[in-house]
Amino acid sequence: MVSCITSSVFCTTTKYFTFEEDATGTEIGNLSQDLKIDPSEDPETSFKFIQTSNSIIDMRQMDGLLTVGEVIDREKLCQRSPQCLITFDVVAFSKEKFQLIHVEIEVKDINDHSPQFTRNETHLDISEDAPLNSRFPLDVAVDHDVGDNYIQSYHISHNSHFVVEVSTREDGEKSAELVLIKSLDRETEDFYTIEVTATDGGAPQKSGSTTLYIRVLDFNDNSPTFEHSSLKVELSEDSPIGSRVLKVHAFDPDAGINGEIVYGFVEGSPSEVTRVFQIDLISGEVTLKDIVDYETKKSYELHIQASDLGANSVSSTCRAIVDIIDVNDNAPEIIIKPMTSTSDGVAFITEAAAEESFVALISTSDKDSGPNGYVRTSLEGHEHFKLQQAYSDTFMIITTTTLDRESISEYNLTVISEDLGTPPFKTVKHYTIRITDENDNPPLFSKSIYDVSVIENNIPGSYMTTVVARDLDAGKNGKVSYSLVESKAPDGSSISTFVSVDPHSGSLYTLRSFDFETLKDVQFSVKATDKGFPSLSSTTLIQVRVVDDNDNFPYFTYPVLRNNSAEIPIPMNANAGYLALKVAAKDEDSGINSELNYHILEDEAKLFSIDKNTGEIILKRKLTASCGEILQIYVSVVDGAREPLSSSANIRFIVTDTGAQEDQIVVLLRAEDDETFEFDLWSILVISFAGGCVLLLTAIIILTVSCTIKRRRRSFGRDALYGSTPLSKNNPAGPSIYSGPNGFLRSEGDSMQPCLYEDKSLSFEEKLFLPCKPFEQTFLWQDEKYCLQRSGTTDQLSVKDSGKGDSDFNDSDSDSSGGAQKPGLTTFQPLARGSFCSSSDWKIKPCVIQTRNLHAPPGSSYTLGFSRTPLYSHSHCSSHMWRDGAGGTLNTQRPLQTFRSGTLPSYTAHQMRRAVMEIQEQNEDLQDTLMINAAAEVATTF
Repeated sequence: MVSCITSSVFCTTTKYFTFEEDATGTEIGNLSQDLKIDPSEDPETSFKFIQTSNSIIDMRQMDGLLTVGEVIDREKLCQRSPQCLITFDVVAFSKEKFQLIHVEIEVKDINDHSPQFTRNETHLDISEDAPLNSRFPLDVAVDHDVGDNYIQSYHISHNSHFVVEVSTREDGEKSAELVLIKSLDRETEDFYTIEVTATDGGAPQKSGSTTLYIRVLDFNDNSPTFEHSSLKVELSEDSPIGSRVLKVHAFDPDAGINGEIVYGFVEGSPSEVTRVFQIDLISGEVTLKDIVDYETKKSYELHIQASDLGANSVSSTCRAIVDIIDVNDNAPEIIIKPMTSTSDGVAFITEAAAEESFVALISTSDKDSGPNGYVRTSLEGHEHFKLQQAYSDTFMIITTTTLDRESISEYNLTVISEDLGTPPFKTVKHYTIRITDENDNPPLFSKSIYDVSVIENNIPGSYMTTVVARDLDAGKNGKVSYSLVESKAPDGSSISTFVSVDPHSGSLYTLRSFDFETLKDVQFSVKATDKGFPSLSSTTLIQVRVVDDNDNFPYFTYPVLRNNSAEIPIPMNANAGYLALKVAAKDEDSGINSELNYHILEDEAKLFSIDKNTGEIILKRKLTASCGEILQIYVSVVDGAREPLSSSANIRFIVTDTGAQEDQIVVLLRAEDDETFEFDLWSILVISFAGGCVLLLTAIIILTVSCTIKRRRRSFGRDALYGSTPLSKNNPAGPSIYSGPNGFLRSEGDSMQPCLYEDKSLSFEEKLFLPCKPFEQTFLWQDEKYCLQRSGTTDQLSVKDSGKGDSDFNDSDSDSSGGAQKPGLTTFQPLARGSFCSSSDWKIKPCVIQTRNLHAPPGSSYTLGFSRTPLYSHSHCSSHMWRDGAGGTLNTQRPLQTFRSGTLPSYTAHQMRRAVMEIQEQNEDLQDTLMINAAAEVATTF
């Protein structure tokens, strides 16, 4: 038993052995006895595998007794390995200490296998002229045992011509060759039978045999001869299939078919040789048929024969050794075995573990040999863990310091193994270590002292505040409950009668109403306890301050008031700045509720001002009142609460003839107002903003009104046929038949709307008055609202068109014109559409009403003729009669103004002019709308 102790982590290696084929239950060793661990001293002593082992070895947990779990077959377990080991790791726990135990059990071989040849008989042809010391390879016997139990020698039956020589190959196997020691003579003896026997070194010895039949052939002039009877070559294990291994060459001086040589492997060559290699029959080149692996087989022995094609051909043989060269084709392997684990790739360790505690075991290996198989292992991830060699290529992960789950609950480590090959191979394996919780943290409050304010006269059961304590532990170790620490209130009663705490949330509630006058503050403690075992707790201090409510009015203490009034004398010669009185007040409240300001509520004479902070009442100007006069003011005192309370008093100053005292003269810095009007930045901003809004709104209103006026003017212009205004040629300002009170062009208040307008396209002396609405093509002097009315004693309306046709009654030759052909005055008056002339009126006053008998094509010209002779006329058309203000009919004849005749313009020209005007008006409307919208956007942004 070999043991080693490293720091505080115990690492022990124990070695045992057992024989193969031992019966189940055979005792191998006892760990507790060998390590001197007495289970009786500690009932908690236990032994367990770090990683679940196979069923070959059993271990008793209480004392570490090792026994055979099942019959072991060494040849099956380790094949031909010189040493067969069963290794595993055990953790022994005793007296609160862990001990790592590495166990190695060697399985010893027993001679349970006999040597055995692959063939029971073998045939060999030898020419009678074969030279002495010629060598002929024999079949190799197979023995699965190792060591002394393996084949130790070969023997042949007694013979005077041949002997056998035994050699050991690099792989440890023994081979035999038949050597010719005496010349052969076919005529004397042409056939030999030899028995070959292989014997092992076991006790008792075991052997195996085969029969060799040798035929002596007649002399052949020449036989093939190899250049080298023995060859040795090296082959890299990463050589691809088809690679050339070697090439043999034999000579035969014979001519013809006797000189033609063929190559091949000797009959009976091992199957592993024929599986991996192949030879060309003509060239003798040996190539790779299958991949080779140094880790599986390190060398191969080839026996190649060469034969000619002649009769009685005698073959010759060549022995070739192929050594496999190792290359770095295997990456290191990493196996991590945690001490405690519930899942693959994760190890657990308690945060209570001491420094240099064992966490997991790391085993590394590399199948390559030499530098290619040397492995360097490192650990990366965190400085709290390191690697420590346990034995050979096995390492332990141990802690370098104490652990704290609340700081770091999980570590992700990286194990790196790299061999020394060229190029090197590297294996990286990630591993997780999780820290299990221990109840090592008490609950901690967010504050050591909580300051709470409660307004007096609170409602019992009202919420005060919530205390919060956090426990960094996990699970039940981190669950917190709250409770009051029993103490006394200032009045001697229990604190539990004042407040209560919710055990789950930590919310505090009042149990009674607080009175600021009797209890201004109270202190108590709250405890937080976790549910761990054993439980941990902590406390915090709660300081409750009762806040005063503004429930007291301020009152004047000086001057002494009677019936809320006081009389104060003031000298009649008091100058400006004279200190007339300094009032004083008091408020039973505290804090801002007791901060007082003084104001003058009423001062008819505007003589006094008051300092709002000190209460000093001062004259603003020289006193001019006479002696005995009473100057009365009202002052108030206001507290500073959010909802302030105030008191007022009547101060009566009585003017006396006493002189003013000089020490009562003060300088007034702000005598013009009772109180200072204080400006601040916000006031300036608000005033500026309001002023800007007013200015902008004014601009928008002006712009809107301007646009509205323009539209009305344009609308008014459109009421005329050509956008003109009414005009009187002779007397624009005076009354006329068109604009007088009884004229047919009346104001808007009259029942007849203005309908005759001037056409400015005519010359100065030729003016044409047209109705408001455009002429229709099918009706002459008729529109939607008006018709023409003719009035006069003997005058007529003469209308002539420019065409060849005459109208039915307007023609100068028409019968309707009557017998009066002399020049006379013809007037016209528009009437509402639908009006008609009664028959009685028609007889007395001829009335012309447009009919449908007159048709004129568009664009025709018409002439209105007016007589220059003044006439008087009155007309009666239906209900539209000339009436006076009393409603009676006016028959008074009025002189009519005369005009020269003119020509009506073309209606098509009127339409074109009106279309142009409408486009211009639309453009102006669009511009006005855009200006108004832009102004509105600016106002909105501002």
